[in-house]
Amino acid sequence: MVKKPLSGTTPYHLVEMSPWPLLASLSIFNMPVGFIMYTRFHSPYLLIASTLLTAMVAVLWWRDVVRESTFQGWHTSYVVKGLKMGMALFIVSEVFFFVAFFWAYFHSSLAPSIEVGAVWPPVGVNPLNPFQVPLLNTSVLLLSGVSVTWAHHAIEEGKYRSAMQALLLTFLLGAYFLSLQLGEYKETSFTIADSVYGSVFFMATGFHGLHVLVGSIFLFVCLLRLYWYHFSKDHHVGFLAAAWYWHFVDVVWLFLYISIYWWGS
Repeated sequence: MVKKPLSGTTPYHLVEMSPWPLLASLSIFNMPVGFIMYTRFHSPYLLIASTLLTAMVAVLWWRDVVRESTFQGWHTSYVVKGLKMGMALFIVSEVFFFVAFFWAYFHSSLAPSIEVGAVWPPVGVNPLNPFQVPLLNTSVLLLSGVSVTWAHHAIEEGKYRSAMQALLLTFLLGAYFLSLQLGEYKETSFTIADSVYGSVFFMATGFHGLHVLVGSIFLFVCLLRLYWYHFSKDHHVGFLAAAWYWHFVDVVWLFLYISIYWWGS
């Protein structure tokens, strides 16, 4: 029998056998199915079960990753380089995910068809004032970008208490952004069914809100790991991934604000 070498002795990451990828894919697949069951047949059970299963799998998967990186020392410099590249490629894929929404928006707005009244915004759609809640949301996200950068520099300087304060502030700003966006949705005079404007508006801003939610959870996990001394000045790739993701969320919102809220109104 050939003995498997330890990951710390190799220039690449040897992934152990794990049930979490399969369980995560099945649970995530059932979430949209459960959402359709809930909206069409008023049966929330599959949606609730798949959401709870996804959360459970995420916690257990994160536990294994934390264990192999913090306690087993398998995340060498080569592994860290690969993880950074993987995160960068993931963010690139997310960029093109939002490119599709911007493409649909500008395709419809630069040459509005007769079905929407040949004008933009379409006839009957009253867009939101870009200098009210949307501008406040922009300020909140920009401030959160400053605070997560503050946390980054604090970790590199070994000031962990300051880093925890900055991370907590970033998490609270993300939660505040989501509460403002929820209130904004309640104030809109149009719905997702109101022409292409409503469809693109709620799809683009809604998916961005989902990314803010995921990023906030990402940062909160980093806050817990920082509290448990999982990060050091020289080894904090988990936090770097969260910070890169958060900056991506900030930049996407700036494009959304300028194109949909300000220019599109």
